[in-house]
Parts: sequence; C-alpha cells; structure tokens
Amino acid sequence: MDREQLLRDTRLFVLDMDGTFYLGETILPGAADFLKATQKAEKHYLFFTNNSSRAPEDYRNKLAKMGCPISRSQIMTSGDVTIGYLRSHYPEKTVYLVGTPPLEESFRQAGIWLIQEQPDIVVVAFDTTLTYEKLSNACTYIRNGALFLATHLDINCPTENGFIPDCGSFCAAITLSTGKKPTYLGKPFAETVEMILDQTDCSRDQITFVGDRLYTDVATGVNNGARGVLVLTGETRKEQLESAEIIPDAVYDSLGEMAQILNTFK
Repeated sequence: MDREQLLRDTRLFVLDMDGTFYLGETILPGAADFLKATQKAEKHYLFFTNNSSRAPEDYRNKLAKMGCPISRSQIMTSGDVTIGYLRSHYPEKTVYLVGTPPLEESFRQAGIWLIQEQPDIVVVAFDTTLTYEKLSNACTYIRNGALFLATHLDINCPTENGFIPDCGSFCAAITLSTGKKPTYLGKPFAETVEMILDQTDCSRDQITFVGDRLYTDVATGVNNGARGVLVLTGETRKEQLESAEIIPDAVYDSLGEMAQILNTFK
C-alpha cells in the first residue's frame, strides 16, 4: 500500500513500545516527534504493549519521565486484555497467576479471584519474578484440568543488552511438560482489536498497528481487518521480509520517518 496514503487514511495509531517507541530507558530517535506530528495532523495514538510484567500506571510513569505524558486511556497492555477476557468469559472462576506483583495487583483490583491451590484457570504472563515453584505449580494445575491461558505469545523481550525470555518461552516449557497448549491473548489476537474497538470510536479500517515485530504487532492489523506496519528499529530486519509469512501493509525505517511524512500533510 502507498506509504503516504496509509498514514492519511489512519485515524488511530496503535503503537508498540519496546523496540518501537523506546529501548530500555531511552526513547528511540524521532519517536517523540511522531507523537507531535500525529497531533498536528489531528490523528490519535494509543500505546499497546504485550509486556505484561508492569501495570499500565507504571508505563504512564515511565513515559512521563521521558517527557511523554499520556492519559490512562492512551495505554493498554496484554494484561488489560486478559483481565477483560476473564471478566467476560469466566467471571466466577479462580485463577493461579504466574506474573509479577504489579500484574497481580491489577488482577485483584479488577476483581479477579487469585488463589494458590487448585485453580480453575492458570494464567501465564511475562513474569520477571518467575521461580521453579511457580512453573511447577502451573504444570501441576494444568495437568489436573485447569484451563491454560497466556497474556501474550512473545518469545523474547528486547532490552538494551539484547533479548531475555518472555511469556512464550515460559509457555513452551509448560507445554513440553504437560502436553497442553495455552490460549494466547494480547497481540496479534482478535481480543486485542475488540478491546480497542470497544474503547474508541474508530472502525477497523481506521486503525493502524505499528511495531517492530511481524508475528505480533503487524499481524494484529493484517489478520483482523485493520492495518499493520513495520518499523525497523527492533527485532525484525528488512531482509527477513523476503521469507516472511506476515506481510506488512507498509514498512518504515522508524517512527521518526513516519513523523516526517505526517508533517508534510496540510
């Protein structure tokens, strides 16, 4: 698709964070300019991260320290999608959560019933406090019949020093042990798009998902009736597109390049 026309047609940009807007504690070059250009062009943006290790308020604080204050309505995580899914589909069920303390607190505040023994559901997230006990408990409960859910399927999380194991890696270990595969939420699955549609007044064809990963960020758009574009500031390299199964609607070097194009609009 024409790269300029795509930006013109977009009303809401759903922005990935790690590897797209920032890396570690550093905003990527041109990323802040993109936010300004979006507002100048009378368009909107929403941050969405599959990283469920932090609460939305933590991300708001992080962005504020970087000079990019946002409202609560402008940040969504795979943890939010999972909470919404549980409240909608399993409102009375008990949950064993393999997640960080901030995510546990988000679940409790949303009224999710967390327990430590014999739950109805096991939810696995990006748990940077993961222990062998948590992993073993999850496997035992899933073998005993608990439903197996996961906040997102990312295998690795980008950091300033390289990549570290993410939720998908934890789930792979559990699957090898139990023979059970999880139902994944977050990007690139339909539940994420549905939640965004519910919370905005945009239609699918007005939404563009922007990120550095083909199998999550880009796939969310192209597989669910929206648009998905790739920026080359994180995991995916341009040469990988030749053999990729997911084809982005457009490719940009960075959010900075997208900002330059938006700034030409009148």
